[in-house]
Amino acid sequence: MLELDGVRAGYGAVNVLWDVTLAARAGQVTAIIGPNGAGKTTLLRAVMGLLPLAAGGVRLDGADLAGTPTWRRAGLSLAMVPEGRMLFRDMSVEDNLAMGAYPPARRAGLAQALERAYARFPRLRERRRQAAGALSGGEAQMLALARGLMAEPRLLIVDEPSLGLAPRLVDELFELLAGLKADGRAILLVEQNTARAVALADHVHLLAGGRLVLSQPAAEVELERLHARYFGRTG
Repeated sequence: MLELDGVRAGYGAVNVLWDVTLAARAGQVTAIIGPNGAGKTTLLRAVMGLLPLAAGGVRLDGADLAGTPTWRRAGLSLAMVPEGRMLFRDMSVEDNLAMGAYPPARRAGLAQALERAYARFPRLRERRRQAAGALSGGEAQMLALARGLMAEPRLLIVDEPSLGLAPRLVDELFELLAGLKADGRAILLVEQNTARAVALADHVHLLAGGRLVLSQPAAEVELERLHARYFGRTG
């Protein structure tokens, strides 16, 4: 579904990603893990067109996304849930959800999409008239995920979803992601909790210094070895 081939990207004269090649497939979770500063969020921004590529390519269903602006990528069954949630704090929960149905093809089905969101996240129905900035951390993460799902994307990109959440909420979050995977969605997941990410994923990539230093099926990942490479204790 999504393919990155030799991607290089960065900020101005500073290159961050070096020849990154990976794929995310329907019905699978592709996990990207790595220490702070490894280039994980930069990679997601490159996929979404928020950063230009210095080299390589990004393809969705075989189509090259070069030159496709971010706002058009949102209409290609591609959605991102950013780190830090990035909610419209002064807008209501329901208005935040409506923003997720931005692609023109989805606007006519807004009412149905809202009902699906409230079915997945009943607490949001209770809070639908409340300002997003007044939500708890767990509720805010629910809203960010629900907004990302409003357009029913086939590929969902999720950046550090468990950050700052209580263990019970982390359990609920990963149950939801597992359900989305079972529904056939492709999920590209950046996650700090390596054990949970590996348990959910089908394929795991370790990013360090802007390069992929380990890529293998999740079933073959040895957490002790993975953590050693994560913290730079082995080559």
